[in-house]
Amino acid sequence: MKIFVTGGAGFIGGNFIIKELENSDITVLNYDKLTYAGNLNTLHSIEGKINYKYIKGDICDKRSLNKAMNDFMPEYIVHFAAESHVDRSIDNPLEFINTNIVGTAILLDEALNYYNSLSKYKRNNFKFLHISTDEVYGSLGEDGYFKETTSYDPSSPYSASKASSDHLVRAWNKTYGLPILITNCSNNYGPYQFPEKLIPLIITNCIEHKNLPIYGKGDNIRDWIFVDDHCEGIFKVLKGGKVGDTYNIGGNQEMTNLDIVKNICRI
Repeated sequence: MKIFVTGGAGFIGGNFIIKELENSDITVLNYDKLTYAGNLNTLHSIEGKINYKYIKGDICDKRSLNKAMNDFMPEYIVHFAAESHVDRSIDNPLEFINTNIVGTAILLDEALNYYNSLSKYKRNNFKFLHISTDEVYGSLGEDGYFKETTSYDPSSPYSASKASSDHLVRAWNKTYGLPILITNCSNNYGPYQFPEKLIPLIITNCIEHKNLPIYGKGDNIRDWIFVDDHCEGIFKVLKGGKVGDTYNIGGNQEMTNLDIVKNICRI
């Protein structure tokens, strides 16, 4: 199985690659621009593996994408590459629009060109999996869950850009017949997470005896999932998902940001 991964030096993408390369039947090409959130050191344990290769590349670069795809000849494309921090999106929304919307459109276009070049047999086995977020649904209430049928209600440039990319992915399926899948996952935590995110930031500040920053009153409710569990869900969708469908992946661990911080302080 050959998997072309965009954004594989990031937090979730990196954990996904490490987990999947435990299977010797899987070969991965990691295509990553290496922005501030990308770190190849997190992939140190798989360096030198014959079934892993890294290429520095931007999803907005059509020529680079075209060459990488046609040289590698993937059976699957798993699209993690994205700008993904709400506060940064407020400070610099155009960067998020360029990467998450324009970049996804360029990647889709090149994936379609590649898909159309395949034999009928290979086209029947090809899938494009887009990794999205439950942020596209807006805020979670005090009870209940987001469903795949929940209406989109993005509230930041980040979530709006991810919602836009979801719509583009569906459009390439409905208009051009590209076999796509979409996953919308809740908040992840785990190894190698960039320290600006809530859980690693609070842990680090606790250790260093610094103030603990909490947005607003800390009453925002989010669902949390360990990154390895998310990666397992991604692989199950990749292998068994129905083309054209969306799958929500959650941890059934809804709590306020303030409760997260209090739990970390107790630990």
